[in-house]
Amino acid sequence: MTNKQTPFETALENRDSDGTKLFSPSTARNRDPIRKTFLETMPHTGKILEVGAGTGEHAVHIASALPDVTWHTGDPDPSARASIMAWLRDAALPNLSGPHAIDVSTEEWGIEADGPFDGLLSINMIHIAPFAAAQGLFAGAERILAPAGKLFLYGPFSKDGIHISPSNETFDRSLKSRNPHWGIRDIDADLLPLAEKNGLSLERIVSMPANNLSLILRKN
Repeated sequence: MTNKQTPFETALENRDSDGTKLFSPSTARNRDPIRKTFLETMPHTGKILEVGAGTGEHAVHIASALPDVTWHTGDPDPSARASIMAWLRDAALPNLSGPHAIDVSTEEWGIEADGPFDGLLSINMIHIAPFAAAQGLFAGAERILAPAGKLFLYGPFSKDGIHISPSNETFDRSLKSRNPHWGIRDIDADLLPLAEKNGLSLERIVSMPANNLSLILRKN
């Protein structure tokens, strides 16, 4: 994600004296359903790579439930990486490392030699980024995932060109007013063609609270 605007323009709270550890109220609301779905659909052993990790809260919350997974997390935003480092420091989980600075829109992520990975996670990222981020994410999944490895996406999506709720349609307009290159991505028109191009197939769609979805794709 190379755009100067970032998700850190949204409501965040400082959680430590030096202001580096950030807390997202929306993460507090959705982290349990995301973890539940992740545990139901993703590997419980091996290596997981999380990109665009934001504050670092999801990494700690999910990795704490998966002691047999080696979890690598990070974000291209410097303030996000500072927060991630603070969360990792306080959690002190032996299976959780980072933060990396992967920008998914680049052609090489610099972590390929550490793979292959059994899972790739992206939460609330591709709608707050140019479409090049989605393209790079799927291309990266093909490069770094092991055979039958999985890509887990969470966020708002449309289906067959139709928003699944009026609030999502309003949110999409808001995103595009902030940056015309942002916006809710359509599963059928935007993401399935990327999946096919990069050797992935859609395994499952899970309805989530607040009109969000989890998409689980498998490497062919």
